[in-house]
Amino acid sequence: MTVYAGQGDPDRSLALLWSGEEPRTGRSGPKPGLSVDAIVSAGIAVADAEGMSALSMRAVGERLGRTAMALYTYVPGKAELLDLMHDRVLAELPGKLPLSDDWRAAVTAWAEDLYACYLRHPWVLQVSQARPVLGPAELTAMERLLAALQPAALAPERLRGAVAALWQFVRGTAATTADARGAAAATGVADEDWWNARSARLAELAPDFPQRFPLLTALQSAGGGAPEDSGREAFRTGLAVLLDGVASGAGS
Repeated sequence: MTVYAGQGDPDRSLALLWSGEEPRTGRSGPKPGLSVDAIVSAGIAVADAEGMSALSMRAVGERLGRTAMALYTYVPGKAELLDLMHDRVLAELPGKLPLSDDWRAAVTAWAEDLYACYLRHPWVLQVSQARPVLGPAELTAMERLLAALQPAALAPERLRGAVAALWQFVRGTAATTADARGAAAATGVADEDWWNARSARLAELAPDFPQRFPLLTALQSAGGGAPEDSGREAFRTGLAVLLDGVASGAGS
């Protein structure tokens, strides 16, 4: 399920993202009994607990003990709410890093923070990056990465490539880990049972598997820890390899 951000009215969405309220219309009305912050928090709670497919103005209203109609005084609709939720989640990231000449350590800290944030809120991974939210937290996260990479003195074209590769790497590995965590609950089959059933049948159908796929067999024989540990190790190892590539262009 892919959801596109930025589908609401741009004036209203950006006003809510940057000032916490919509542009004033000159209309008067009753004193608000809710707040944008409360609605966004409730939306995140719904998505964290039940996934993106469960998110609706009605579901958020029920969590707050209100009707969906009561929310529209504060947030125009689901599209704007999603933008606010996305930016609120990214606001959990540290705003600044203790910068030094060790750009690898700074980028690693940025990547680990973002990876952990995605796993706390895996529904965020369903929000397409094709059109950014353009909220302050999203842009702060980008600014933080650029600041971390600054000591590497990359040429502009390499810097753009490094930023894109790093962000997509973190999203991709987090998505794989999140999917692995949710597979058993979604399918009703434990990971161990799934692999055991298919491994036994594959051995029957392809008894020459080691000869046909020697490199894959060797890699599998090297083993690994539990799926969760393997996911973390793949993230850390892959990030180190990616940073080696970034380092090859440092100072150029």
